[in-house]
Amino acid sequence: MNWLARLDVGAEIAHAEGIFDNYRWHKKLWECFPHEPDAKRDFLTRIDTLEGTFRLWIQAQRKPERPHWCPEEGFALKEISPSFLSHRYYAFDLRANPIKALVQRDKSGTALRKPNGKRKRGKRVPLVDPDELRAWLVRKGQVRCRDQATGEDVPGGFRIVEEKPLEISPMVESHFRKKDQRGFHGGVQFRGTLEVTSQKHFIKTYQSGIGSAKSFGFGLFLLAPIIL
Repeated sequence: MNWLARLDVGAEIAHAEGIFDNYRWHKKLWECFPHEPDAKRDFLTRIDTLEGTFRLWIQAQRKPERPHWCPEEGFALKEISPSFLSHRYYAFDLRANPIKALVQRDKSGTALRKPNGKRKRGKRVPLVDPDELRAWLVRKGQVRCRDQATGEDVPGGFRIVEEKPLEISPMVESHFRKKDQRGFHGGVQFRGTLEVTSQKHFIKTYQSGIGSAKSFGFGLFLLAPIIL
């Protein structure tokens, strides 16, 4: 069972609750699941900043509850029926954190390698080039991630419909403070049309999200079935 919740929270309320960045939202949205405080984080979120308001999305396999700081009129909850995820084509809206890992090199420029022969990865940096961003999303449709237990590729179960426009918004930095450390995530919004190539794998992609920093509001697909 899948649930999609939308919370509209005014900026004044967020300020009163001490919410100033995505890390605070990351912690605060746990309050939508008050009866399972020790559960593993198994839900996706998205944080949209509107004029004077935050619009928050939660996609979960557990039923979210309205927290006390969200007005009743600002809370909407919908159960996602299995038939919703049975379509072939969808218009999608995705905010993700596309990154790449720089290769570590020695002074001569030669790539450093691990004992097993694989190249050492260095600092992770956001992708900003539109062509690289498009290629990143196409790859995620083919391979969403790597199975940590088996090392095998996990298919994303979808492809981008090339005949339809794909809007890619410029990367926006979301800065946060965690304890005494500062950091940021590079958020990119994608809007386009996808075709499901494997329903089984696409459902898992919808539930799990794509890309990194998913607990900070990235990787959640907003979908609308369409007919082509």
